[in-house]
Amino acid sequence: MILQLPLGFSLRESASLETFFPGENDQLLAAIRAVAEHRGERFLYLWGMRNSGKSHLLQAACRLASERAMTVAYIPLGEAAGFTPEILQDLGSLDLVCLDDLQVIAGQPHWEQALFHLFNQLRDRNAALLVSADRSPARLPMQLADLDSRLSWGVSYQLRPLADAEKMDALVRYASRRGLELPEATASYILRHSARDMGSLVRTLDRLDRASLAAQRRLTVPFVRTLLDHPE
Repeated sequence: MILQLPLGFSLRESASLETFFPGENDQLLAAIRAVAEHRGERFLYLWGMRNSGKSHLLQAACRLASERAMTVAYIPLGEAAGFTPEILQDLGSLDLVCLDDLQVIAGQPHWEQALFHLFNQLRDRNAALLVSADRSPARLPMQLADLDSRLSWGVSYQLRPLADAEKMDALVRYASRRGLELPEATASYILRHSARDMGSLVRTLDRLDRASLAAQRRLTVPFVRTLLDHPE
């Protein structure tokens, strides 16, 4: 596995395409798999609301590509206050670069210039660039006109949120992957009494799993109600 994770960045263990529940995002999932397998589009732009699964997909793409012996890098630009645009230098020699939360560096000249050069280096080598943001390319406040133009070249996908029934099914299946039995009644209770985005729901389930193991209790509605009423 060939991974480049600058500054100690790490991929979540659960970040894989198999653990992403697509709902209406089947086409997007197929496009990301193609990128990670070095086929299909060379530039993909993902956008959607916070906790919609963008980071999961970028990290999953890195993991799959590295398993295919590709050289990759994952950069969470949401943490850009802790490093400089120089972090993008030398990434142009890789097979796949994933940049998360592009909106964070939009409007910052040094970052935009560094990204512009990286984009051109990857394109010239037919390498892949996968980026995410919280808004569409047209609404991203880039100041560098050439970069703004480049971002419109690729295929853009908006992540569609799951319906409630799909979220329940996703929770039950996620629990099953962890060897955890989650009755539908309990999944329904969690959905009604927790933040409703999938990122938050999965984190809630992780906490319930730990508590269940510690207490040697099943995830019944009364047990879950007690835990949710007393958050960590």
